[in-house]
Amino acid sequence: MGDTEAKGGQGAAEAAAADQALKAKHKAMWALGDYPAVATEVIAELGPVLVRACQAGPGTRVLDIAAGSGNAAIAAALTGADVVASDLTPELLETGRAHAAEAGAKLEWQQGDAEDLPYGDGEFDVAMSCVGIMFAPHHQASADEMLRVVRPGGTLGVVNWTPQGFIGQMFATMKPYAAPPPPGAQPAPLWGDPEHVRALFGDRVTDVVAERRMLRVERFGSPEEFRDFFKACYGPTIATYRFIAEDPERVAALDRDLADLGRRFGAADGSGAMEWEYLLLTARKAD
Repeated sequence: MGDTEAKGGQGAAEAAAADQALKAKHKAMWALGDYPAVATEVIAELGPVLVRACQAGPGTRVLDIAAGSGNAAIAAALTGADVVASDLTPELLETGRAHAAEAGAKLEWQQGDAEDLPYGDGEFDVAMSCVGIMFAPHHQASADEMLRVVRPGGTLGVVNWTPQGFIGQMFATMKPYAAPPPPGAQPAPLWGDPEHVRALFGDRVTDVVAERRMLRVERFGSPEEFRDFFKACYGPTIATYRFIAEDPERVAALDRDLADLGRRFGAADGSGAMEWEYLLLTARKAD
């Protein structure tokens, strides 16, 4: 083996090791706190919205990518669809199993990486993701996998937070306080830009329908209640606070900035109601 080949092999091995370390970090981050509380207490209606848009039902085989605790997967299973819920974080899958049992939903739960799905080409009629696939760091890789596992003529559907909406702005607020992203990782809210998603799928899809919608959130009676809930329950927020834990001034500054964000988006207007923008996009895989 020549020096160039040896260096190339070493570089590939280092890249693979770095990718595995990044995935392990993501897996651990989403196990922090209580993401299922976010899914059930705050954004529960998003799953059924996506399932209806994808027209899941009896006779359809559905894959929910980055399913978390299954707020879309369980809704799909309750329509009579044959559903697989896939997620990188096993702790979320365990909670999802319990929720499915409570709801009387039957589906499969499998650990899987959105960027390297353990399924065959064209195995599903529908591939969907509800504010999940957007957090995979390499957007093109996960979009390619989503397309690969759907049969020609099958349906793809995503619900993602938009950059300008509340959650997109929450990530923008946390960014100055968070650990720097690894090389090559893309910001999650880009998946909420319809042009970005169209570019990821390219000419491999047809019949694209993209809608910006609002989720009405009435869970929080004050900006501080929103902030403290996310500090306790939401993995990315917990990870950000842990990164600055040794700097009380920065912790206090982030406390203020997140409360101000909640205030700007309506958590202190007397009603406690907030409007969180998301993108609902569906498409058909080209024949």
